[in-house]
Amino acid sequence: MSSPEVRFVELFKSWLVSLPHDLKIAFEAMDDENLPRGSREIAVGAIMYVVSPNDFVSDRNEAVASFADDAFLLRLALRAIVQNSGEDGGAFRDRFPELYDGLETDIETCRRVMGDLVGWLENKVENLKNQSYKGKKVKTYLDDDEAREELYEDGLGFRTDYPVDDKIINDKLKKASTVCDVMRRRRAEEARAAG
Repeated sequence: MSSPEVRFVELFKSWLVSLPHDLKIAFEAMDDENLPRGSREIAVGAIMYVVSPNDFVSDRNEAVASFADDAFLLRLALRAIVQNSGEDGGAFRDRFPELYDGLETDIETCRRVMGDLVGWLENKVENLKNQSYKGKKVKTYLDDDEAREELYEDGLGFRTDYPVDDKIINDKLKKASTVCDVMRRRRAEEARAAG
């Protein structure tokens, strides 16, 4: 494997392990009233994307690859939240150096290995605000306490039942194509569904 590919595999291993923790950071962004409304909506959309059961692959052997887009999209969303939030975004960023320090370099590593798949995922970030989850729009989860509580519960359930750990990741993720092939298939499925 080339050096960028080795770095890419290591990145995705760490991102997959930290996905439940990163999801908590998205909940922090959702609740941070110093952040602009649009940024908080991106946070809610990212949470919905990750916890949505229709994205869940029940076969543990495929779990690593099936969560790869969740892990990367969540980081792209958290990057957009900071970029779109001025000084308050900087303050939010400073609270989570473990996620944000080196993130731009990491994304560039991904771009070198994944090519246009990164652009495909980046385009999804703005559309996160337009999603529905359990029949409710993003705005509802921000404005309605009961809906918000339901989303918290689903997030907690996701983190509790998350089927990926270090051992599974080390067994299943050995080369970049494991991640890239699944994302290419998902992109092709979305293109077919869009007609």
